[in-house]
Amino acid sequence: MPPRKRRAAANLEFGVAAGYNSIDLARFALRPGAGRRLDVDVDPGELELGGQSYAVAEGVVPARLDLSRTPAGYALRVRATVHVSGPCMRCLADADVPVELDAREVDQPPSEDEELRSPYVDGDELDLSSWVHDALALALPLQLLCRPECKGLCAVCGASLNDVDPKAHRHESAPDPRWAKLRELKQD
Repeated sequence: MPPRKRRAAANLEFGVAAGYNSIDLARFALRPGAGRRLDVDVDPGELELGGQSYAVAEGVVPARLDLSRTPAGYALRVRATVHVSGPCMRCLADADVPVELDAREVDQPPSEDEELRSPYVDGDELDLSSWVHDALALALPLQLLCRPECKGLCAVCGASLNDVDPKAHRHESAPDPRWAKLRELKQD
């Protein structure tokens, strides 16, 4: 059986189907101190940054979810390697950037402390898709580039500076219009 089908079959015995956006944590019947490790497929959806849309290259991301039951709630961890694709922020060429995702959440419902409440857990329901989406947005590099040494676009003509010879790509600079009247003077 291929690894993806094996993972889906293993998760079905715990009430989790591959590609589900949420997980019913109560179905695991974990006692305080007990834990479970699941390999799940998650669809984090598209991201929009600076008016540009970025998508997960595979559509669905294989992720590892660690569940731990605490005396008052849950401690959760999700890990994945996600390939984000979209336009390069310097030259607008296609970019495919691998992002390592490692996010943790704690949900202690009886606590009034906001830091101990997870916005992704409602009762015993974990909104895995939203959690991975938000964690991915926080894990992205400051600039998504087609390559680390991307030179961007020419400010004058818009040509990609990655594809041209820097010595051959030159533009005549326009004379400063403030000196135009002086150019009209003739010296004898």
